[in-house]
Amino acid sequence: MPDRPLRLAVDIGGTFVDAMELDDRTGRVRFRKASTTPERPWDGVLAAVADLGTDLSQVSVFIHGTTLGLNAVLERRGARTGIVTNDGFRDIFLLGRGNVPDEKMYDFRYHRPPSLVQRRHTAGVRGRLDHRGTVLTELDEDHLRDVVRDLVEVQDVQSLAVCFLHAHRNPEPERRAAALISQWYPDVRVSISTDIAREHREYERTSTTVLEAYIRPIFQRYVDELETGLRERGLAGDFLIMRSGGGSMTAAAARTSPTHTVLSGPAGGIVGAAHLAELLGRRHLLTFDIGGTSLDACVIEDGSAATGHEAQLERFPLLIPCYDIRTIGAGGGSIARADGGLLTVGPQSAGAMPGPVCYRRGGTEPTVTDASVLLGYVDPASFLAGTMPLDAEAARDAVASRVAEPLGLTADAAAAGILDVLVARTVGALRQIAVERGLDPRTFTLLAYGGAGPLVAPWVGREMGVAEILVPLAPSGFSAWGMLSADIVDDVSRTWVARLAQAPVDELLADLAELDELALTSLGRQGVPRDRARLIRTLELRYLGQEHSLPVTVGATIDPDAVAAAFHELHTARYGHAIDTAVEILALRVRAIGTTARPQLVRPPAGDGDPAAARTGRRDAFDAATRATVPFDVYDRPSLAPGDRFPGPALIDEGTCTTVVHGDQQVRVDEYGHLVITTTTAGTSVAGGSA
Repeated sequence: MPDRPLRLAVDIGGTFVDAMELDDRTGRVRFRKASTTPERPWDGVLAAVADLGTDLSQVSVFIHGTTLGLNAVLERRGARTGIVTNDGFRDIFLLGRGNVPDEKMYDFRYHRPPSLVQRRHTAGVRGRLDHRGTVLTELDEDHLRDVVRDLVEVQDVQSLAVCFLHAHRNPEPERRAAALISQWYPDVRVSISTDIAREHREYERTSTTVLEAYIRPIFQRYVDELETGLRERGLAGDFLIMRSGGGSMTAAAARTSPTHTVLSGPAGGIVGAAHLAELLGRRHLLTFDIGGTSLDACVIEDGSAATGHEAQLERFPLLIPCYDIRTIGAGGGSIARADGGLLTVGPQSAGAMPGPVCYRRGGTEPTVTDASVLLGYVDPASFLAGTMPLDAEAARDAVASRVAEPLGLTADAAAAGILDVLVARTVGALRQIAVERGLDPRTFTLLAYGGAGPLVAPWVGREMGVAEILVPLAPSGFSAWGMLSADIVDDVSRTWVARLAQAPVDELLADLAELDELALTSLGRQGVPRDRARLIRTLELRYLGQEHSLPVTVGATIDPDAVAAAFHELHTARYGHAIDTAVEILALRVRAIGTTARPQLVRPPAGDGDPAAARTGRRDAFDAATRATVPFDVYDRPSLAPGDRFPGPALIDEGTCTTVVHGDQQVRVDEYGHLVITTTTAGTSVAGGSA
């Protein structure tokens, strides 16, 4: 029996904090929600843990996912940040790239978002490297002191990003500059590009460093406050934080590399989805996570999540390993408006405060949650298991006055329209992420989680014709459950441009071995011994003349012909063709994984197939299949047993969320208690029949 048998995961979102406890002795989980506290976010986490009632002295691992860094960028709440770069190149970050977002291509009124760094907070210092990393001009330390003195003492900069040209080939000038700045101004946070992304492309590397410097002070304070609160309440186990690209890192590592956590909340759900895909034997999933402010979607293909090595925050590039998660502003708190005779939903959100009108916290603009109350999907008396009663009349009045009357509709029709718009936006996002990878979404299982995911997913699934919709246990806490599956991970990379056929294999292997050592050392500092670490080596490859690359995994030895053949095969699978031209290496990457014990699924006792014992009554609600308000059977999800089957229309209530099954759909409870929903209409009979 383990000394500390409990594991605790907490996911903080824009509206609620989800806390989940796993008992390693029994495999059982317990789950609670609490409101997010934007002004002091650690208070919401501590409140959720307190509501759960977990004995922290019995917790071996506390793992946390947060969008604090992401929100700091979106809301411009980061530290006053300065840039130190080479003399004559101070505008690299401000100029950026000349491309315009696809959706703004024909919008002549488009303006780039405001920069995170004002020009007066950028400075150039004398000193240069060439493209090979050879020193052309030594770093002028006296000049460095002058420009830093101005930034800190005159401009009151709190955090500095140091990024020199070609530093990815020689990091020593950056390291020397950082050491000097820390010596002169110990209270100023200093981030250097080669500690974060030792890769080419000066703008992208500078942007990544700026984002790190921008969020680092507030992130460090958050982690310090949270860890102090947890330790004071008895936590003696490890404190881990999710990484944007899967896996986790210690809180100490996260303090110095907060950029790796900016998408850590959504990443927990992807880790859980990949684990669930393996356990259930479903190799192809579309993940569908709707919370209070956003919708996050990702493809799980052949059991693995789509990944990349560059993210975007407010159009600022971020060179970090991350899941290929597509996010749109469509959640339970998304605001609905009548705009010029058109109904729009999102991307603006009511958030946690004031929240939807029905929360009675001062909100005045109708949201998706308010519309769901009108449509009968959400029971005002049992919301959050009855701990947070909703004001249905206030929701109706807001929808009527702000949406229905301007559009000449009834309140009920306006509420149905709000869901129609949300579903249309969602279907577009899901189809895009699948089709652009050459995949047919109708052959995938739609995995629905998040507080509003199960409410919307059956409607979305019937529109898309997906094979089936899967609603896991405790879907509103699924991201937290996924975090319990996370290994401790670190990624290191290095730009290495050469034609594959001409690359000196000995040098290539030597550099990979150096990256292996860096990754293993990092895991060792986080408590993972070398005999528990697993290494994955990849080469980023492209055809000569291409911009984008594809990863090919390699082993301890490298056969260039075999690697090229693997690349051609991957390119054909992704894009439908291969090219008879030279293959080029762009970068070397190593991922080190310290494996942790993953939670297993518990099989509850099977039922007799009759869900009558779980039926609690009937309630009128809007049926998307008939476009009418009809009686829905209401079921208590904890009372459903494996083997139970029943048709829609039905509402399955589990306290923290509701699954809405429409009249042309049916439900089966699988052997683990997950809900499997299929559609039986003629329009989707092919997809439904394949389930």
